[in-house]
Amino acid sequence: MKHSTVDPLPASLLEALAKIDTPTICNALEIAAPERRLTGYTVKPLVCPFPDLPPMVGYARTATIRATSASSLSAADARAQRTAYYEYCGTGHGPRISIIQDLDGTNIGFGAFWGEVQSSVHKALGVLGVVTDGSIRDIPQWAPGFQALAGSIGPSHAHVHLDGFGDDVCVAGMTVRSGDLIHADRHGAVVIPFETAAKLVDATRLCERREEPILSIARSSSFSLEKLKEALSRAAEIH
Repeated sequence: MKHSTVDPLPASLLEALAKIDTPTICNALEIAAPERRLTGYTVKPLVCPFPDLPPMVGYARTATIRATSASSLSAADARAQRTAYYEYCGTGHGPRISIIQDLDGTNIGFGAFWGEVQSSVHKALGVLGVVTDGSIRDIPQWAPGFQALAGSIGPSHAHVHLDGFGDDVCVAGMTVRSGDLIHADRHGAVVIPFETAAKLVDATRLCERREEPILSIARSSSFSLEKLKEALSRAAEIH
């Protein structure tokens, strides 16, 4: 099992990052860590049944699941595995976000690991939400305030079971290591490098300052192409 060994970031920083939407975080990363422009975030569409929930920021708890075949573990071993998984999700630096990869290939999403029970249990364990390429269900009974980004919504759990947990996963094109810092909202999710996190609030403000003259003229009743050109020039000079 591989874990990030980086010390937890200040809670005040996580709270500040949680006030920023995920697309803006990605914009800020383009300034603070330009080498990350093409990596580290979800690139495939995910369903978000609770789009009005605020952004979530937390440390990754990774797992893999399968649903098209039954688990090879005995009932006792499966319970022991599930108990160990819950201990993993409920301990360590917080807050935490569950990142689960579905290993069913072309049948991805065949059975839902997530529903009324798992959302409630994980919320009680201190998990903020889940990002998965698998399916979810029980939307009306879902734990209140527990965010979800999923590959699909479906009715059955089929033979869904844990395949493993704590190792590297790839969900919707985003590779995640256990303990990584994750930022997510209705748009998708991104891994924030620990060494970059403290720079993102200021980078976000720089993005806003650069956008302000463009948005101001675009929303103005006196908009003209010449004024737009002037605004673009002013934006380019803001550093």
